Amino acid sequence: MVPFIKRFGALAAGFAACIALSTASASAVAAEPTLKVGATATGVPFTFLDVKSNSIQGMMVDAITAAGKSAGFRVDVQQTVFSALIPSLTTQKIDIISAAMLKTPARQQVVDFSDTVYSFGEGLIVKADDPGRYTSMDDFKDQVVGAQVGTAFVDALNKKGIFKEVRTYDSIADIMRDVALGRIKAGFADQPIVAYQIEHGVNRQVRLVPEYQSVVKGQVCFIVRKGDTATLEQLNGAIRKMKSDGTLQQILQKWHMS
Repeated sequence: MVPFIKRFGALAAGFAACIALSTASASAVAAEPTLKVGATATGVPFTFLDVKSNSIQGMMVDAITAAGKSAGFRVDVQQTVFSALIPSLTTQKIDIISAAMLKTPARQQVVDFSDTVYSFGEGLIVKADDPGRYTSMDDFKDQVVGAQVGTAFVDALNKKGIFKEVRTYDSIADIMRDVALGRIKAGFADQPIVAYQIEHGVNRQVRLVPEYQSVVKGQVCFIVRKGDTATLEQLNGAIRKMKSDGTLQQILQKWHMS
């Protein structure tokens, strides 16, 4: 009887330890904070709405998800119009921006940027049958051109002051449409996004000009509210780890961006 009692006691102790471990693990998972992440539905391959899953997907979604896993928080990705990303962040509707938003001095006055996740510049869109070998914005003097509202490209075009008109659009798809229809002579938009969309047949009536040299070259980063140093440090630590262990490179390769 005594040996049985001892065995039973050992089993009970082990069972109790398993319960304690499970409870601790559950508590740890429950303790992970969930941060709201703003992303756009029209920035493929950075961010876009996947109609099959009805969720926002893309390179920057994968990147912030991996960063959160590394830093110890979960992400709740929320669809946000590009021009509303910073206002949503500053009014605390979201906690992080993870989208194709370039780091600029003007934006740095309002929000804080993490270390660089990806670098790129603007691409030039013209009609598919336009044979021009355009290399700069200056080639479109006195023409009507367009760019996406809220982007640094609009500022660059307006600063030039040489165009007949600079029109702004809510999405790159809208820019492509008006270029194809001849409503504007040229469109300027995120080069990786345009390249990806044209490659996947989104609009075969336009083309990306390979000779064009980007003017607004910049970095895509995670973005947090001004002064949110705790989240910023977490994200920078995660970015360093993702770069060193190859995680970020794998994500870029998945989306054909490396």
